[in-house]
Formats: sequence, C-alpha cells, structure tokens
Amino acid sequence: MAAPAGADRQRRLIRAAQAGARLTDDELWLRYFALGGNAAPVELDAFLHGALELTAPERDRVALSVNEELDDLTRRSRAPYSRTVRELEPTSGPLAAVVELLRRTHLVPPDALPAALDAAAALLGVRAVLYLADHLREVLVPLPGEHGRDRPSLGVDATVPGRAFRLLRTQPTVSGDGQARLWVPVVDGVERVGVLDVMVEDPRDLEDPVLHRQCWLLAHYLGHLVGAVGRYGDRFERARQTVPRTVEAELVAGLLPPMTAGTDRVLVSARIEPVHDMGGDVVDYAFDEDVAHLAVLDATGHDLHAGLAAATALAAYRTARRRGDSLFAQADAVHRALADHLDDMSLATGVLAQLDLRSGRLRYLAAGHHAPLLVRDGVVVKALTGGRRPVLGLEPREAALGEEQLQPGDLLVLYTDGITEARDATGEQFGERRLGDALQRGIAEELPLPEVVRRVVGTILRHQQGVLQDDATLLLAHWTSEGQAALRPSVLR
Repeated sequence: MAAPAGADRQRRLIRAAQAGARLTDDELWLRYFALGGNAAPVELDAFLHGALELTAPERDRVALSVNEELDDLTRRSRAPYSRTVRELEPTSGPLAAVVELLRRTHLVPPDALPAALDAAAALLGVRAVLYLADHLREVLVPLPGEHGRDRPSLGVDATVPGRAFRLLRTQPTVSGDGQARLWVPVVDGVERVGVLDVMVEDPRDLEDPVLHRQCWLLAHYLGHLVGAVGRYGDRFERARQTVPRTVEAELVAGLLPPMTAGTDRVLVSARIEPVHDMGGDVVDYAFDEDVAHLAVLDATGHDLHAGLAAATALAAYRTARRRGDSLFAQADAVHRALADHLDDMSLATGVLAQLDLRSGRLRYLAAGHHAPLLVRDGVVVKALTGGRRPVLGLEPREAALGEEQLQPGDLLVLYTDGITEARDATGEQFGERRLGDALQRGIAEELPLPEVVRRVVGTILRHQQGVLQDDATLLLAHWTSEGQAALRPSVLR
C-alpha cells in the first residue's frame, strides 16, 4: 500500500534533514530509540528509503530525533558574544511550568499546591490533577484543584492509574466521554508518591514523546514539592490516612525514614504493617559514599510502651552510627539505652548491617533476631547465621560478627517475626518458604523494588485474612547498578 502524500512528504523531508545533520542511519536509530521508538533498525532503514510505512507517531519520533540533532548543531555553530547573554524566563513549556510551581509554593501551606499545579499545567497546555497514594498503598486519593473536585479515590490494584503507580510507567488512556489523558507516576526521589492525571485536548497528543517528557519533569518536581511542603501542614497526611493512626503508630511513623531510597549502587525499600497501628517495629538506613547502613529493630510488645522502646532503640542506633561506631558498639548503644532508661521489660531484637558498596562485602549482627536472607538470581540461597548476639536489653554473654560476600544483583532480606510467624485461620505460619516464594514471584516479574515489597506484604496480609497478630516488617536491600532503571518513571515507549 502506498503511503499517503503527507506521510511521503514527511519522509522525504526527514531524509533531507538527516543529510543536513550528517546523521548515519545507525545514529538516527539510537536517537529515535532513546525517544521511545518501537521500530527496529532494519524497519527504520526501510522507512527512510521508502520501502516501509511507519505510523504517524513513529514518524514524528524520527522527525524529533533529527530535529534535536539539528538544534544541537545550530547551538554549536552560533556566533559568540563578548559576554554571556542570558535569556528571559520562558513563558511556556516545562521550565516555565516548574518555575510557576516554585513561585506559587513559596511561603504557602500545603493546601496551595493544587492551585499551583493548575497554573503550572496551563503553561504546558494541559489540565492536571494530583492523586496521592494512601499509607496502605491501596487507593489513590485526589487532591482537588480547579479540575479535581468531587472525584472518587481510585484503586491501586485494578485501575489504569494504579498500574502507572505500581509499575512507574506512564499510561495513556481515552475515557468513555472521549477525554484523552496521561497517568504519570509521581515520585519523590525514588519514593512513590502518587500519580498525575494529565488531561489533553487532542488524543494524538498521547503519542507525543515531547509531552511525555514534559509531564515527567512536572510530575518529578511535583513529587519533591509534596515531600517538602507536606512537612508544614496536615493536608497531605489527612489524605493519606484512610485509616486513623493510633498514638503509638503516630509516634513511630514520625521517626521513620522514607520507605524507599537509593543511590546509583544500592536500593532499599521497606514496609511496616499495620501502618495505622504499628507499635514496636522500626527500620532505618543511611548511605555514605561507599557504605550502606541498614537496621531493623523489634521492641517487645505492641502498645505505647513498645513504641517508646522502639523510638529509644532507634535514637540510640542513629547516635552510635553517626559517631562512626562499629556494629558491636552500635548494638551495645541500643542495649544500654534500653537497659538504662527504660524498665527491665524493655527488650528488643534486631539486625544491624553494613554493606560495602564497592566490594559487596556485608558485615552484620543479629541480636536475638531472625537471620537475614540472601536472594541470588531470584532465589533464596541461604540464611545468614554468622553474626549473633543476645537480645538487646539483656547483658551480652557472647557475640560474633557475621560476614558475607555479595555478588552484583544480590538482594538482602531483613524482616521481623510478624512476617514468618503470621498465622492463617488454621494456625499455620506463613514461614520462610512462603516468604521466599513470594519474593521469587515479585522478582521474576521484574517489578520495581517497592512494588515487590508491596506484593509480598499483601500476600502475608491475605494469609492472615487481613488481620495481623503482630507488627510485620520487611526491608529489602538490593546491591545493584541496574535495578535503578525500574524506579525511573518511564517516558513514552
């Protein structure tokens, strides 16, 4: 079938521009693929020579690839000035939208963010509504601005917006009323925050790679603002707390770091359940240039006293870690804080670990706690039983430091007894085997690390019919330089 006249003219002009840019076919394909192109190199070559027709969105990606190279050439060949000539602020586009967000969120409460988003989105020629994920990671709650009033919450597990959140992939849709929209993941660093509903006038814009990238920039900056501005008020927290927290849960939650974080060499993601009624479980981590510090602590009990013990243990651990103390000294600091400042019944178990990010050498100490698990190639290969000491709060009789050499891509699993000792209606425990199976399924699907955690914890909750008998905490640490890609919200592909 012959290509339409418009398509053939576009192809010829692309070919001419390619020659002007001095791009080889291979160089052009690499640029095209980076913009989300789907055609193989041989298909692109056939298109350029008139032997194959591409769809309009694919042709536009090829055109954009050539035009970006021409823009680069133009910038490099421009005549210089005697001094730096600075451009005025743009009045449209992604930079203008980000600047507008910055202006409108300076010295304002969190309540002002939806209106600021309305103004910023208008500079991109779209309308947008922010949805925040609740703490249970079950629903996406709208924050209404001009375009978000009277909207219901959306499920995470069975909706297109939920898929964008779960997989960190932009999802284009056209609703029953003909409204074309992009559901764009919103992250703060690598912590999933929610999704952005971007409404466009022309359904063809859903295939526009430039719009996808502009919306990604807007959503990424918006995620940082949610984290920064949210500390100054309760608006976002009220939206996320679909189930009210107990006093002890509020105490512990305020001390915890973000549940997902990472660097170019390590990723960490954790979850504590029940999020609205947690008592004695805490997690912590810190990244130095070449070392990742990890901790899971479980104070005995499940009440405000347990929360106070967990808070004390966490503070003692952080103090010792920031002094540069060894793992033995860190554990002793937690032990002393519990023994000296709380009553005789204040005990805690835990795992403290240090991972050398250059070599993969892991040093760890389990204090009366379940041994960490090592996952390699998607399978639990061993429990790390070398590093042991008694429960924190009891005088240590003996202690031994454990060491393990990790391989690139290995996953370290730290957890509390609420994970493996969770019982179903018949009294059967969840156990290490089921934990390993659940981890293996999530890893096999190549899910982002926080989604693996969410899936595993969901499996444990279903095992107990949604009612936990004890706090259940899971922390995964992935020594990788490749897994980070799954935590970058995708542009059009």
